[in-house]
This record gives sequence, structure tokens and C-alpha cells, in this order.
Amino acid sequence: MSAPACRVDRRLVGAVALSTAASGAGVALMAASAWLLSRAAEHPPVLFLIVAIVGVRFFGLSRGVFRYAERLVGHDVALRRQSALRVRVFEALADGTWVGRRGGDLLSRVVNDVAAVQDRVVRVVVPVTAAALVAVGTAVALTVVWPPAGLLVAAATVLGAGVVPVLAARLSARADRSLAPLRGALAEAVTEAHAAAPDLWAYGAAGPLLARVRDADDALRRAEQRTAAVTGWAGAAQLLTTGAAVVAGLLAAAVGVADGGLAPVQVAVLALTPLALHEVVAGLPAALGVRTRTRAALARVDELLDRAPVGGGAAPVTAGAGAVDLHDVTVGWPGGPDLVEHLDLHVRAGERVALVGPSGSGKTTVAATVLGLLPPRAGTVGVSGGVGYLAQDAHLFDTTVAENLRIGRRDADDAACAAALARVGLDLPLDRLVGEHGSRLSGGEAQRVALARLLLREDAVVLLDEPTEHLDAPTADALVEDLLAATAGAAVLVITHDPTLVARCDRVVTLGPARVPVG
Repeated sequence: MSAPACRVDRRLVGAVALSTAASGAGVALMAASAWLLSRAAEHPPVLFLIVAIVGVRFFGLSRGVFRYAERLVGHDVALRRQSALRVRVFEALADGTWVGRRGGDLLSRVVNDVAAVQDRVVRVVVPVTAAALVAVGTAVALTVVWPPAGLLVAAATVLGAGVVPVLAARLSARADRSLAPLRGALAEAVTEAHAAAPDLWAYGAAGPLLARVRDADDALRRAEQRTAAVTGWAGAAQLLTTGAAVVAGLLAAAVGVADGGLAPVQVAVLALTPLALHEVVAGLPAALGVRTRTRAALARVDELLDRAPVGGGAAPVTAGAGAVDLHDVTVGWPGGPDLVEHLDLHVRAGERVALVGPSGSGKTTVAATVLGLLPPRAGTVGVSGGVGYLAQDAHLFDTTVAENLRIGRRDADDAACAAALARVGLDLPLDRLVGEHGSRLSGGEAQRVALARLLLREDAVVLLDEPTEHLDAPTADALVEDLLAATAGAAVLVITHDPTLVARCDRVVTLGPARVPVG
């Protein structure tokens, strides 16, 4: 185990210790208060009460201090683990694990399911361990005070803190395990409905998709209702066991006082301490339900981490002048058929090669293979020099022009960003907000910002995927001129239907039935 991992484990032990101290202080506060009130009713000299008075003050103050410290340490452990897990997930996604995943469900895994590691620490490990330790300690202490009463309270504690929570967890296990997948299904339905809303409303076809959203929401609601109902019944059962423990303690104490073996001042201690213990163990049914839910959620995260990266078989990028070499390559998306077979394609530095073909012929699949997102199913892929990619719908984030450009090169200063904009013929303030998905820019401006971001990287290999799509002819022609000028000297592979752009390329490779292999 690494040193950082050991430190995290020590913090977790510290959080459990602090939680145990806080809960134990609460139980001790009740016991000390009960003894103090009973003893004070006998009107002894005040010096006889000093220790109890100090104890009540100490336990009352320390309870809050310990609980606050436990929250700090416990959440520190939880957030560190969540951060480490989220980084691992992002690294897996960067390797192409996301390919073939539906967006809404993937988002739910990355956001909601990863956050389950925090609940596992804060709502399961720490409180359950602390409650178990305090329950055992309290039962032992009461047994020392008066064995019959202590044993009865111990039996009630085993029932209320052990049997009831475990039974509740089993009754709600199926619903608890279904919550994470159901949230993913709802997120997927809502995401799809949001993305398709304009077309659905335009054609009056929103009904089926909205029904799917309602069905997903109803399924999630029913599962949550079941878990809530079981937790409620478990809480009621625990309250009954606590009442039974109080009554049993009173009866045993009464017998002890009658026999002369127990001091009358201890009766209140034996009767009231179980009430404080109930506060400690009351959250166990909910905690065990959370345990089931977090296990299901983290299992969904493990599916992402354990899944082999889609791009794992792609050839590594090597240094040197830009070049792309595909030899006898067959490609396709996971779970789908071969889209391109036995493709030979070579692009050298300074060359511009157009990759054309009808929709569905595999042009974007070839680009994904060159980028390393997909491994070739057959053949070899070689790429030398850094690879830059400009998509037809390149994403712009809802921030400034400068921040969107720095995605291409994090250390780019304002002068470099302005120079990149000038290279693509764009005059925009660097602090201008582009809006969500670049909504505050025109189509041509958004595409030029994406191109400027690409140029900041100064890659030796450039892939252009329909760069003039959705642009009017004058804007497209102007963008083509800037593209060609900006990428001079690089190995450029252009996926396009634009005849103007095709005509400006050195060679053409056609995919589909009439594919022309290029040697």
C-alpha cells in the first residue's frame, strides 16, 4: 500500500474514533444527568455532586466538539476518495471507454455514481462502526452497574441495532440496488428529450418520448417509496425495542432495589440510558440501505474502470514529421459491423488528402481510428507527430474566447491566443463570452474559434471532419482558404462532402462500393 493510501486509512480511523467519542459522549451525558438528578433529589452535600456536575459539563461540550471534528475529518476522507475516483474515471473516459455508452446514463455514472463513494464513508462506514462500538460499550457498562438490567438492554440492543437493520436492508435490497440504474435511465430519457425537443415539438411527436420520461420517473419514484417505507417501519420497530429496553431496565432495577442489591439512584440511569442509545442506533436501517445503494452505484463505476479502453489497440503516436499510415485496415464501432475493410491510406507532411464517400460509409470511423479512439479490427495504424482534430460540431464551452482557445494549449498567453485568432481571420475580444455551445457566435465564428484552438497545438497531423458543414458558401470558402493556409506543412486528412474543399486537396480517397485505395 502506498503512503498516501495509508494516510487516508489513518484519517478514516480518526473519523471513526471521533464519531465514537461523540456518540459515546451523548450516551454518557444522559447517564450522568440521570444519576445527578436522582442523587440531587436526596439533598446530599454539594461536594458529593461535583464529579457528576463536571461530567455533565464535559460530556455536553465534548459531544459537540467531537461531532464537529468528526464531520471535518470524515468529509475530508470522503472527498479525497471521491476526487481520486473521479480522476480515474476521467482517465478511463479519455482512453475511449465512453465509446458506445449512452450520454445520459454515462453522465449519471460520472456524477451521481462516483459521488456514492462519499456516502459510503460518511453515511455507512463511520456511523455504523461508531454505533456498533458505542452499543457494545453501553451494554457492557450497564451490565457492570446491574447485570440483569445490562443483559436485558444488551438483548434489546442486538434486536434493535442488529436484527432490525439487517432485516430492513434485505427487504429493501432489490429497490436499493435498482436506484442507481433507474437514475441513469431517467437521466438518459431526459437528456434525449432535451436534445430532441425542437424536432419533436415541430413534428408533434413529443408524446412517446415524454411518456418514456414519465415511466422512468415513476419507476424511480416507486423504488424510492419502497426504501422509504422499509426505513420507516424499521424506525418504528427500533423505537419499540427501545421502549422494551426501558421497561425491562425499570423492572430489573426495581427488583434490584427491592432486594437491596442496587442503589435507588441507579434506577434512572438504567431507565434513561437506553433512550440515548436509541439516538445512536436509530440511523442504522437507513445506513445499511445506503450501503446497498452505494455498492450498486460503485459497481456501475467499476464497469467503466474495468472495461478495456476502446482505443487500447491503436498504434501509439510517435515523434517526427507528420504522417498517417493505414495498411490493410478494417474498422468498425463496438458491437457493430465492419464499416471499412482493407483500407490502405498514407498521408505525408505537407499533403492534403480528402476522404469522401456516402453517409454511413465509415469516414468518421476511420478518423476515430487514426485518433486512437478505436482500435483497428485488422491491419496496422501508424501515426507520427501530434494529432489535432477539428469536428464539424466542435464543442465550445460556456466561457470566454480565451478559455476555449486554451483548451488546445493550457499555457497559451493572451498574445498567443490573439495570434491564433488572427491566423484564422477572426477579430474577437478574448474576454467575450461565447455562450452555451457557442450560441453567442455565428456558425462561421464558432468554427473559426475551434480552428484557432486547433492551431494553438501546432500538430503535425490534422484531421478535419466536415469543417464547412452548416456554413453558407461565402463563409465556407473563406474558411477553406484560412484552413489551407493555417495547416500548411502538416499532414492533413479531410473528411468532407464539400466539392470546393475536395478540389483543393492533393488526392482523394473514396469509401463505399467505389472506394479507390491509395498506396
